[in-house]
Amino acid sequence: MRFSLIILSFLCCFAGSAQEISLDSCRNMAIHNNKTMRIANEKIIKASYQNQEARAAYLPGIDFVGSYMYNQKELSIFDSDQLLPTKSFNLQTGKYEYNLVVDPSTGKPIQTPDGGYVPSTVALIPKEAMTYDIHNVFAGAITLTQPVFMGGKIIAMNKITKYAEQLATDLRDNEALNIIYNVDAAYWQVVSLSEKKKLAQAYVNLLDSLNHNVNAMKEQGIATKSDLLSVSVKLNEANVTLTKVDNGLVLSRMLLNQLCGLPVNEVFVLADENKSQEVSTMVATEYNMNDVYSQRKDVKALQTAVQIFEQKQKVAMSSMLPNVALVGTYSFSNPNLFNGFKKEFAGAFSVGAMVTIPIWHWGGNYNKYRAAKSDTNIKRLELADAMEKIELQVSQASFKTQEAVKTYNLTKSNMEKADENLRQAQLGFKEGMLTTDNVMEAQTAWLKASSEVIDAGIDVQLCKVYLSKVLGTLNY
Repeated sequence: MRFSLIILSFLCCFAGSAQEISLDSCRNMAIHNNKTMRIANEKIIKASYQNQEARAAYLPGIDFVGSYMYNQKELSIFDSDQLLPTKSFNLQTGKYEYNLVVDPSTGKPIQTPDGGYVPSTVALIPKEAMTYDIHNVFAGAITLTQPVFMGGKIIAMNKITKYAEQLATDLRDNEALNIIYNVDAAYWQVVSLSEKKKLAQAYVNLLDSLNHNVNAMKEQGIATKSDLLSVSVKLNEANVTLTKVDNGLVLSRMLLNQLCGLPVNEVFVLADENKSQEVSTMVATEYNMNDVYSQRKDVKALQTAVQIFEQKQKVAMSSMLPNVALVGTYSFSNPNLFNGFKKEFAGAFSVGAMVTIPIWHWGGNYNKYRAAKSDTNIKRLELADAMEKIELQVSQASFKTQEAVKTYNLTKSNMEKADENLRQAQLGFKEGMLTTDNVMEAQTAWLKASSEVIDAGIDVQLCKVYLSKVLGTLNY
Protein backbone atom coordinates (compact mmCIF):
# COMPACT_ATOMS: atom_id res chain seq x y z
CA MET A 1 0.00 0.00 0.00
CA ARG A 2 2.81 2.34 0.86
CA PHE A 3 4.45 1.58 -2.49
CA SER A 4 1.30 2.52 -4.41
CA LEU A 5 0.84 5.74 -2.42
CA ILE A 6 4.39 6.80 -3.23
CA ILE A 7 3.82 6.21 -6.94
CA LEU A 8 0.43 7.92 -6.82
CA SER A 9 1.94 10.97 -5.10
CA PHE A 10 4.66 11.02 -7.72
CA LEU A 11 2.05 11.02 -10.46
CA CYS A 12 0.06 13.80 -8.85
CA CYS A 13 3.13 16.01 -8.60
CA PHE A 14 3.49 15.85 -12.38
CA ALA A 15 -0.19 15.92 -13.26
CA GLY A 16 0.29 19.11 -15.25
CA SER A 17 3.13 17.67 -17.32
CA ALA A 18 2.07 14.41 -18.97
CA GLN A 19 4.15 12.08 -16.82
CA GLU A 20 4.99 8.86 -18.61
CA ILE A 21 4.48 5.49 -16.90
CA SER A 22 6.37 2.45 -18.16
CA LEU A 23 5.08 -1.09 -18.48
CA ASP A 24 7.32 -2.24 -15.61
CA SER A 25 5.83 0.44 -13.34
CA CYS A 26 2.32 -0.77 -14.16
CA ARG A 27 3.36 -4.34 -13.41
CA ASN A 28 4.89 -3.40 -10.07
CA MET A 29 1.88 -1.35 -8.98
CA ALA A 30 -0.49 -4.18 -9.94
CA ILE A 31 1.50 -6.79 -8.02
CA HIS A 32 1.83 -4.63 -4.90
CA ASN A 33 -1.82 -3.56 -4.85
CA ASN A 34 -3.57 -6.73 -5.95
CA LYS A 35 -5.70 -8.25 -3.17
CA THR A 36 -5.16 -11.80 -4.44
CA MET A 37 -1.40 -11.30 -4.15
CA ARG A 38 -1.80 -10.04 -0.58
CA ILE A 39 -3.84 -13.13 0.27
CA ALA A 40 -1.15 -15.32 -1.31
CA ASN A 41 1.55 -13.60 0.77
CA GLU A 42 -0.48 -14.21 3.93
CA LYS A 43 -0.77 -17.89 3.00
CA ILE A 44 3.03 -18.07 2.79
CA ILE A 45 3.30 -16.51 6.25
CA LYS A 46 0.68 -18.94 7.57
CA ALA A 47 2.58 -21.91 6.09
CA SER A 48 5.78 -20.67 7.75
CA TYR A 49 4.05 -20.59 11.13
CA GLN A 50 2.68 -24.10 10.56
CA ASN A 51 6.20 -25.30 9.77
CA GLN A 52 7.44 -23.85 13.07
CA GLU A 53 4.50 -25.53 14.81
CA ALA A 54 5.47 -28.90 13.32
CA ARG A 55 9.11 -28.51 14.43
CA ALA A 56 7.93 -27.94 18.00
CA ALA A 57 6.60 -31.52 18.06
CA TYR A 58 10.20 -32.79 18.36
CA LEU A 59 10.54 -31.06 21.75
CA PRO A 60 8.98 -32.10 25.09
CA GLY A 61 5.58 -30.67 25.90
CA ILE A 62 4.90 -29.26 29.37
CA ASP A 63 1.30 -28.95 30.56
CA PHE A 64 -0.37 -27.87 33.77
CA VAL A 65 -3.76 -29.09 34.97
CA GLY A 66 -5.53 -27.59 37.98
CA SER A 67 -8.92 -28.35 39.51
CA TYR A 68 -11.19 -27.44 42.41
CA MET A 69 -14.11 -29.48 43.73
CA TYR A 70 -16.62 -28.86 46.50
CA ASN A 71 -18.02 -32.01 48.20
CA GLN A 72 -21.20 -31.99 50.24
CA LYS A 73 -20.15 -34.66 52.72
CA GLU A 74 -17.03 -35.58 54.62
CA LEU A 75 -15.13 -38.81 53.95
CA SER A 76 -15.37 -41.46 56.70
CA ILE A 77 -13.58 -44.81 56.47
CA PHE A 78 -15.71 -46.44 59.26
CA ASP A 79 -19.42 -46.28 59.80
CA SER A 80 -19.00 -46.42 63.61
CA ASP A 81 -16.41 -46.65 66.39
CA GLN A 82 -14.15 -49.67 65.92
CA LEU A 83 -12.94 -52.11 68.68
CA LEU A 84 -9.78 -53.95 67.70
CA PRO A 85 -8.40 -56.99 69.62
CA THR A 86 -4.90 -56.60 71.13
CA LYS A 87 -1.90 -58.96 71.50
CA SER A 88 0.65 -59.59 74.29
CA PHE A 89 4.10 -61.18 74.06
CA ASN A 90 4.27 -64.76 75.36
CA LEU A 91 7.69 -65.50 76.86
CA GLN A 92 7.14 -69.23 76.65
CA THR A 93 6.33 -69.31 72.93
CA GLY A 94 8.27 -66.21 71.98
CA LYS A 95 5.28 -64.92 69.95
CA TYR A 96 2.58 -62.32 70.21
CA GLU A 97 -0.79 -63.81 71.10
CA TYR A 98 -4.29 -62.35 71.28
CA ASN A 99 -5.56 -61.28 74.71
CA LEU A 100 -8.63 -63.52 75.14
CA VAL A 101 -11.13 -64.25 77.94
CA VAL A 102 -10.17 -67.61 79.52
CA ASP A 103 -12.55 -70.07 81.22
CA PRO A 104 -11.19 -70.43 84.80
CA SER A 105 -12.27 -74.04 85.01
CA THR A 106 -10.64 -75.19 81.87
CA GLY A 107 -8.00 -72.53 81.30
CA LYS A 108 -9.05 -72.31 77.60
CA PRO A 109 -10.36 -69.26 75.69
CA ILE A 110 -14.10 -68.95 75.70
CA GLN A 111 -15.76 -69.33 72.30
CA THR A 112 -18.94 -67.68 71.19
CA PRO A 113 -21.74 -69.67 69.55
CA ASP A 114 -20.51 -68.76 66.10
CA GLY A 115 -17.04 -70.15 66.86
CA GLY A 116 -15.30 -66.84 67.54
CA TYR A 117 -13.26 -65.76 70.58
CA VAL A 118 -13.90 -62.96 73.06
CA PRO A 119 -10.98 -60.51 73.43
CA SER A 120 -10.13 -59.55 77.00
CA THR A 121 -8.77 -56.12 75.96
CA VAL A 122 -9.56 -54.00 72.91
CA ALA A 123 -8.18 -50.89 71.20
CA LEU A 124 -10.77 -48.21 70.50
CA ILE A 125 -10.65 -46.33 67.15
CA PRO A 126 -13.32 -43.60 67.21
CA LYS A 127 -15.18 -42.94 64.00
CA GLU A 128 -14.21 -39.27 64.21
CA ALA A 129 -10.51 -40.20 64.05
CA MET A 130 -11.00 -41.69 60.57
CA THR A 131 -13.27 -38.95 59.21
CA TYR A 132 -11.69 -36.41 56.86
CA ASP A 133 -12.81 -32.99 55.70
CA ILE A 134 -13.00 -33.06 51.89
CA HIS A 135 -15.51 -30.25 51.43
CA ASN A 136 -12.94 -28.15 49.48
CA VAL A 137 -10.48 -30.16 47.41
CA PHE A 138 -7.71 -28.57 45.30
CA ALA A 139 -5.62 -30.68 42.92
CA GLY A 140 -3.10 -30.08 40.16
CA ALA A 141 -0.41 -31.70 38.05
CA ILE A 142 2.51 -30.60 35.88
CA THR A 143 3.19 -33.09 33.10
CA LEU A 144 6.18 -33.35 30.76
CA THR A 145 5.78 -35.54 27.65
CA GLN A 146 8.70 -36.32 25.35
CA PRO A 147 7.84 -38.16 22.13
CA VAL A 148 10.35 -40.91 21.34
CA PHE A 149 8.79 -42.68 18.36
CA MET A 150 5.45 -41.68 16.82
CA GLY A 151 5.54 -44.01 13.83
CA GLY A 152 7.30 -41.38 11.68
CA LYS A 153 4.36 -38.98 12.00
CA ILE A 154 6.40 -36.05 13.35
CA ILE A 155 9.03 -36.26 10.61
CA ALA A 156 6.33 -36.53 7.94
CA MET A 157 4.39 -33.55 9.32
CA ASN A 158 7.56 -31.43 9.30
CA LYS A 159 8.13 -32.28 5.65
CA ILE A 160 4.48 -31.59 4.82
CA THR A 161 4.58 -28.11 6.33
CA LYS A 162 7.89 -27.37 4.60
CA TYR A 163 6.45 -28.43 1.25
CA ALA A 164 3.27 -26.48 2.00
CA GLU A 165 5.31 -23.30 2.41
CA GLN A 166 7.01 -23.95 -0.93
CA LEU A 167 3.61 -24.70 -2.51
CA ALA A 168 2.21 -21.39 -1.24
CA THR A 169 5.22 -19.57 -2.72
CA ASP A 170 4.82 -21.27 -6.11
CA LEU A 171 1.10 -20.47 -6.20
CA ARG A 172 1.86 -16.85 -5.31
CA ASP A 173 4.40 -16.60 -8.11
CA ASN A 174 2.00 -18.21 -10.58
CA GLU A 175 -0.71 -15.73 -9.60
CA ALA A 176 1.78 -12.90 -10.16
CA LEU A 177 2.33 -14.13 -13.72
CA ASN A 178 -1.43 -14.07 -14.35
CA ILE A 179 -1.61 -10.52 -13.03
CA ILE A 180 1.30 -9.44 -15.24
CA TYR A 181 -0.34 -10.94 -18.31
CA ASN A 182 -3.62 -9.12 -17.56
CA VAL A 183 -1.76 -5.85 -16.97
CA ASP A 184 0.19 -6.25 -20.21
CA ALA A 185 -3.02 -6.90 -22.12
CA ALA A 186 -4.65 -3.78 -20.65
CA TYR A 187 -1.47 -1.74 -21.19
CA TRP A 188 -1.15 -2.63 -24.87
CA GLN A 189 -4.88 -2.13 -25.33
CA VAL A 190 -4.45 1.47 -24.18
CA VAL A 191 -1.44 1.90 -26.46
CA SER A 192 -3.42 0.43 -29.37
CA LEU A 193 -6.41 2.70 -28.85
CA SER A 194 -4.13 5.70 -28.36
CA GLU A 195 -2.52 4.99 -31.73
CA LYS A 196 -5.94 4.46 -33.30
CA LYS A 197 -7.09 7.76 -31.87
CA LYS A 198 -4.16 9.49 -33.55
CA LEU A 199 -4.97 7.57 -36.73
CA ALA A 200 -8.66 8.54 -36.56
CA GLN A 201 -7.70 12.17 -35.99
CA ALA A 202 -5.36 12.05 -39.02
CA TYR A 203 -8.18 10.53 -41.07
CA VAL A 204 -10.52 13.32 -39.96
CA ASN A 205 -7.88 15.88 -40.95
CA LEU A 206 -7.54 14.29 -44.41
CA LEU A 207 -11.29 14.36 -44.97
CA ASP A 208 -11.54 17.89 -43.59
CA SER A 209 -8.86 19.05 -46.03
CA LEU A 210 -10.62 17.21 -48.87
CA ASN A 211 -13.95 18.75 -47.85
CA HIS A 212 -12.37 22.22 -47.94
CA ASN A 213 -10.88 21.60 -51.40
CA VAL A 214 -14.12 20.16 -52.83
CA ASN A 215 -16.08 23.10 -51.42
CA ALA A 216 -13.69 25.50 -53.15
CA MET A 217 -13.98 23.51 -56.40
CA LYS A 218 -17.79 23.59 -56.15
CA GLU A 219 -17.74 27.37 -55.88
CA GLN A 220 -15.64 27.41 -59.02
CA GLY A 221 -18.04 25.03 -60.74
CA ILE A 222 -15.53 22.23 -61.04
CA ALA A 223 -17.16 19.90 -58.46
CA THR A 224 -20.82 19.11 -57.92
CA LYS A 225 -22.95 19.35 -54.81
CA SER A 226 -23.12 15.55 -54.78
CA ASP A 227 -19.32 15.41 -54.49
CA LEU A 228 -19.43 17.79 -51.53
CA LEU A 229 -22.20 15.82 -49.81
CA SER A 230 -20.26 12.55 -50.23
CA VAL A 231 -17.20 14.04 -48.58
CA SER A 232 -19.31 15.59 -45.80
CA VAL A 233 -20.91 12.23 -45.01
CA LYS A 234 -17.49 10.58 -44.84
CA LEU A 235 -16.24 13.37 -42.58
CA ASN A 236 -19.18 12.90 -40.20
CA GLU A 237 -18.57 9.14 -40.12
CA ALA A 238 -14.90 9.77 -39.34
CA ASN A 239 -15.85 12.08 -36.44
CA VAL A 240 -18.19 9.41 -35.05
CA THR A 241 -15.39 6.84 -35.29
CA LEU A 242 -13.02 9.25 -33.53
CA THR A 243 -15.55 9.68 -30.69
CA LYS A 244 -15.96 5.91 -30.31
CA VAL A 245 -12.20 5.38 -30.21
CA ASP A 246 -11.83 8.16 -27.64
CA ASN A 247 -14.53 6.59 -25.45
CA GLY A 248 -12.90 3.18 -25.74
CA LEU A 249 -9.55 4.72 -24.77
CA VAL A 250 -11.08 6.26 -21.62
CA LEU A 251 -12.62 2.92 -20.59
CA SER A 252 -9.35 1.08 -21.27
CA ARG A 253 -7.44 3.54 -19.10
CA MET A 254 -9.96 2.91 -16.31
CA LEU A 255 -9.38 -0.84 -16.56
CA LEU A 256 -5.60 -0.38 -16.44
CA ASN A 257 -5.92 1.94 -13.43
CA GLN A 258 -8.06 -0.63 -11.63
CA LEU A 259 -5.51 -3.37 -12.26
CA CYS A 260 -2.70 -1.10 -11.03
CA GLY A 261 -4.62 -0.17 -7.87
CA LEU A 262 -4.95 3.50 -8.83
CA PRO A 263 -8.08 5.71 -8.92
CA VAL A 264 -10.00 4.84 -12.08
CA ASN A 265 -10.22 8.49 -13.16
CA GLU A 266 -6.46 9.09 -12.86
CA VAL A 267 -5.07 10.02 -16.29
CA PHE A 268 -1.44 9.42 -17.22
CA VAL A 269 0.47 8.80 -20.42
CA LEU A 270 2.03 5.42 -21.06
CA ALA A 271 5.64 5.37 -22.16
CA ASP A 272 4.81 3.44 -25.35
CA GLU A 273 2.17 5.95 -26.45
CA ASN A 274 4.72 8.55 -27.51
CA LYS A 275 7.24 6.39 -29.33
CA SER A 276 7.13 4.34 -32.47
CA GLN A 277 6.62 0.64 -31.84
CA GLU A 278 9.64 -1.49 -32.58
CA VAL A 279 8.22 -4.97 -32.99
CA SER A 280 10.77 -7.76 -32.82
CA THR A 281 10.05 -10.54 -35.30
CA MET A 282 12.50 -13.05 -33.82
CA VAL A 283 10.62 -16.12 -32.55
CA ALA A 284 12.13 -19.49 -31.63
CA THR A 285 10.52 -22.55 -33.21
CA GLU A 286 11.81 -25.30 -30.88
CA TYR A 287 11.84 -25.54 -27.08
CA ASN A 288 13.30 -27.92 -24.52
CA MET A 289 10.25 -29.11 -22.61
CA ASN A 290 12.33 -30.22 -19.61
CA ASP A 291 13.49 -26.61 -19.24
CA VAL A 292 9.89 -25.44 -19.59
CA TYR A 293 8.71 -27.82 -16.86
CA SER A 294 11.48 -26.68 -14.52
CA GLN A 295 10.54 -23.02 -15.07
CA ARG A 296 6.75 -23.31 -14.82
CA LYS A 297 5.45 -22.34 -11.37
CA ASP A 298 2.27 -24.37 -11.75
CA VAL A 299 4.29 -27.51 -12.54
CA LYS A 300 6.46 -26.88 -9.48
CA ALA A 301 3.28 -26.51 -7.43
CA LEU A 302 1.96 -29.86 -8.68
CA GLN A 303 5.30 -31.55 -8.01
CA THR A 304 5.27 -30.14 -4.49
CA ALA A 305 1.69 -31.36 -4.04
CA VAL A 306 2.83 -34.89 -4.97
CA GLN A 307 5.53 -34.68 -2.29
CA ILE A 308 2.96 -33.49 0.26
CA PHE A 309 0.65 -36.43 -0.45
CA GLU A 310 3.58 -38.86 -0.26
CA GLN A 311 4.21 -37.61 3.27
CA LYS A 312 0.50 -37.90 4.06
CA GLN A 313 0.87 -41.58 3.18
CA LYS A 314 3.51 -41.86 5.90
CA VAL A 315 1.22 -40.10 8.37
CA ALA A 316 -1.48 -42.66 7.57
CA MET A 317 1.07 -45.45 7.95
CA SER A 318 2.04 -44.14 11.41
CA SER A 319 -1.44 -45.05 12.70
CA MET A 320 -0.47 -48.73 12.27
CA LEU A 321 2.89 -48.42 14.07
CA PRO A 322 3.72 -48.29 17.81
CA ASN A 323 3.97 -44.92 19.57
CA VAL A 324 6.46 -44.45 22.40
CA ALA A 325 6.72 -41.47 24.73
CA LEU A 326 8.40 -40.63 28.05
CA VAL A 327 6.19 -39.05 30.70
CA GLY A 328 7.13 -37.19 33.85
CA THR A 329 4.54 -35.78 36.26
CA TYR A 330 4.48 -33.80 39.48
CA SER A 331 1.00 -34.02 41.06
CA PHE A 332 -0.24 -32.29 44.23
CA SER A 333 -3.45 -31.81 46.16
CA ASN A 334 -5.04 -30.13 49.16
CA PRO A 335 -6.04 -32.04 51.33
CA ASN A 336 -3.13 -34.28 50.40
CA LEU A 337 -3.02 -38.08 50.56
CA PHE A 338 0.56 -38.19 51.82
CA ASN A 339 -0.05 -37.03 55.38
CA GLY A 340 -3.47 -38.20 56.56
CA PHE A 341 -5.54 -35.82 54.47
CA LYS A 342 -3.82 -32.86 56.05
CA LYS A 343 -5.25 -29.59 54.76
CA GLU A 344 -2.13 -28.29 53.03
CA PHE A 345 -0.58 -28.69 49.59
CA ALA A 346 1.77 -31.63 49.08
CA GLY A 347 2.81 -33.62 46.05
CA ALA A 348 5.24 -36.11 44.49
CA PHE A 349 7.07 -36.83 41.24
CA SER A 350 6.41 -39.79 38.97
CA VAL A 351 8.30 -40.84 35.84
CA GLY A 352 7.36 -43.49 33.30
CA ALA A 353 7.03 -44.53 29.68
CA MET A 354 3.92 -44.88 27.56
CA VAL A 355 3.62 -47.29 24.64
CA THR A 356 0.64 -47.57 22.31
CA ILE A 357 0.52 -50.54 19.93
CA PRO A 358 -2.39 -50.79 17.48
CA ILE A 359 -3.58 -54.39 17.34
CA TRP A 360 -6.92 -54.67 15.56
CA HIS A 361 -9.18 -51.96 14.12
CA TRP A 362 -11.09 -54.01 11.55
CA GLY A 363 -8.94 -52.67 8.70
CA GLY A 364 -9.74 -49.04 9.45
CA ASN A 365 -6.12 -47.84 9.68
CA TYR A 366 -5.03 -49.90 6.67
CA ASN A 367 -7.86 -48.53 4.52
CA LYS A 368 -6.90 -45.03 5.65
CA TYR A 369 -3.38 -45.71 4.35
CA ARG A 370 -4.69 -47.08 1.06
CA ALA A 371 -6.90 -43.99 0.62
CA ALA A 372 -3.85 -41.75 1.17
CA LYS A 373 -1.95 -43.79 -1.41
CA SER A 374 -4.76 -43.29 -3.91
CA ASP A 375 -4.61 -39.53 -3.30
CA THR A 376 -0.91 -39.60 -4.12
CA ASN A 377 -1.57 -41.51 -7.35
CA ILE A 378 -4.24 -38.95 -8.29
CA LYS A 379 -1.74 -36.10 -7.86
CA ARG A 380 0.85 -37.93 -9.95
CA LEU A 381 -1.70 -38.40 -12.74
CA GLU A 382 -2.70 -34.72 -12.51
CA LEU A 383 0.97 -33.76 -12.85
CA ALA A 384 1.41 -36.01 -15.91
CA ASP A 385 -1.79 -34.62 -17.46
CA ALA A 386 -0.66 -31.05 -16.82
CA MET A 387 2.69 -31.72 -18.51
CA GLU A 388 0.95 -33.07 -21.61
CA LYS A 389 -1.34 -30.03 -21.76
CA ILE A 390 1.61 -27.66 -21.24
CA GLU A 391 3.42 -29.21 -24.22
CA LEU A 392 0.32 -28.56 -26.35
CA GLN A 393 0.01 -25.07 -24.86
CA VAL A 394 3.62 -24.21 -25.76
CA SER A 395 3.18 -25.52 -29.32
CA GLN A 396 0.00 -23.49 -29.81
CA ALA A 397 1.49 -20.32 -28.30
CA SER A 398 4.59 -20.65 -30.49
CA PHE A 399 2.50 -21.21 -33.62
CA LYS A 400 0.23 -18.26 -32.78
CA THR A 401 3.24 -15.99 -32.21
CA GLN A 402 4.80 -16.99 -35.52
CA GLU A 403 1.51 -16.35 -37.30
CA ALA A 404 1.22 -12.96 -35.58
CA VAL A 405 4.70 -12.04 -36.84
CA LYS A 406 3.77 -13.10 -40.40
CA THR A 407 0.57 -11.05 -40.22
CA TYR A 408 2.50 -8.04 -38.95
CA ASN A 409 4.98 -8.25 -41.84
CA LEU A 410 2.13 -8.48 -44.34
CA THR A 411 0.34 -5.47 -42.84
CA LYS A 412 3.58 -3.47 -42.98
CA SER A 413 3.84 -4.29 -46.68
CA ASN A 414 0.19 -3.34 -47.23
CA MET A 415 0.77 -0.11 -45.35
CA GLU A 416 3.57 0.91 -47.68
CA LYS A 417 1.31 0.26 -50.69
CA ALA A 418 -1.59 2.15 -49.06
CA ASP A 419 0.69 5.16 -48.41
CA GLU A 420 1.80 5.20 -52.03
CA ASN A 421 -1.77 4.71 -53.26
CA LEU A 422 -2.98 7.66 -51.16
CA ARG A 423 -0.12 9.84 -52.41
CA GLN A 424 -0.94 8.99 -56.02
CA ALA A 425 -4.67 9.61 -55.47
CA GLN A 426 -4.07 13.02 -53.90
CA LEU A 427 -1.71 13.96 -56.75
CA GLY A 428 -4.19 12.76 -59.39
CA PHE A 429 -7.02 14.70 -57.70
CA LYS A 430 -4.97 17.91 -57.75
CA GLU A 431 -4.27 17.40 -61.44
CA GLY A 432 -7.95 16.74 -62.11
CA MET A 433 -7.41 13.18 -63.29
CA LEU A 434 -9.19 11.49 -60.33
CA THR A 435 -12.50 12.14 -58.63
CA THR A 436 -13.32 12.64 -54.95
CA ASP A 437 -14.54 9.05 -54.79
CA ASN A 438 -11.10 7.86 -55.85
CA VAL A 439 -9.45 9.94 -53.13
CA MET A 440 -11.87 8.74 -50.46
CA GLU A 441 -11.32 5.15 -51.50
CA ALA A 442 -7.57 5.65 -51.16
CA GLN A 443 -8.05 7.31 -47.78
CA THR A 444 -10.29 4.45 -46.57
CA ALA A 445 -7.73 1.88 -47.74
CA TRP A 446 -4.97 3.85 -45.97
CA LEU A 447 -7.06 3.96 -42.77
CA LYS A 448 -7.70 0.22 -42.89
CA ALA A 449 -4.06 -0.61 -43.58
CA SER A 450 -2.86 1.66 -40.77
CA SER A 451 -5.35 0.16 -38.32
CA GLU A 452 -4.28 -3.36 -39.28
CA VAL A 453 -0.62 -2.47 -38.67
CA ILE A 454 -1.49 -1.23 -35.17
CA ASP A 455 -3.56 -4.33 -34.38
CA ALA A 456 -0.91 -6.69 -35.75
CA GLY A 457 1.88 -4.97 -33.80
CA ILE A 458 -0.08 -5.16 -30.54
CA ASP A 459 -1.01 -8.78 -31.26
CA VAL A 460 2.69 -9.64 -31.65
CA GLN A 461 3.44 -8.00 -28.28
CA LEU A 462 0.66 -9.92 -26.52
CA CYS A 463 1.55 -13.23 -28.20
CA LYS A 464 5.14 -12.86 -27.06
CA VAL A 465 4.05 -12.10 -23.50
CA TYR A 466 1.76 -15.14 -23.51
CA LEU A 467 4.51 -17.30 -25.02
CA SER A 468 6.97 -16.25 -22.31
CA LYS A 469 4.26 -16.97 -19.73
CA VAL A 470 3.66 -20.53 -20.93
CA LEU A 471 7.43 -21.07 -21.21
CA GLY A 472 7.88 -19.91 -17.60
CA THR A 473 10.32 -17.17 -18.61
CA LEU A 474 8.10 -14.18 -17.84
CA ASN A 475 9.97 -12.26 -15.16
CA TYR A 476 8.61 -9.69 -12.73
